Amino acid sequence: MSKTNVYNWIKKTTKILESNYQYLELDELYWFVGQKSQKETRENVYLMTMVSREPRQIVGFDVAYDKSPERIQEIVDNAPESEFYCSDGYLGYIDVVYPGNHIRNIRDKKDTCGVESVNADLRCFIAGLQRRSRRFPRKLKTLKAVMEVFADAYNRFGVAKAKYRLDRDPNSRELPFSVLDFL
Repeated sequence: MSKTNVYNWIKKTTKILESNYQYLELDELYWFVGQKSQKETRENVYLMTMVSREPRQIVGFDVAYDKSPERIQEIVDNAPESEFYCSDGYLGYIDVVYPGNHIRNIRDKKDTCGVESVNADLRCFIAGLQRRSRRFPRKLKTLKAVMEVFADAYNRFGVAKAKYRLDRDPNSRELPFSVLDFL
């Protein structure tokens, strides 16, 4: 699947709640394909994600061997427009043109806690992304396919969670289902 169609694919395959995406958060995580890299920092593939704060959904992602500003620009261009785009201190986010205001927080993660949480969920639920794992996707194409399936399930879970909480206390953490039920 081409990167330009990621948001359209997500929107078609999941029923994203129609919302005014006021805040979109961007972040990247790294992992390995095939085997651990021999580079000093040891990463060899990046999973870049864009997440909406409310409702919490994955609205764009890319899996690649680099985290260039051009890749990030494609994610931003194919996502819904937002008033604010929040990112961490990575310098590649500076070179991206945003339709709204860019909030770059280099000191802490207060503006990117939603996307950091989703990245933690990715590492929790996708065995090939778990930190102390010997499981590695053998090909970049495999990691992309796994990410597409997970994004679909995660977004359907988010819709179900929002609908379930409509008649109940929105601060309650209890749910009769989990993201695993949607995989």
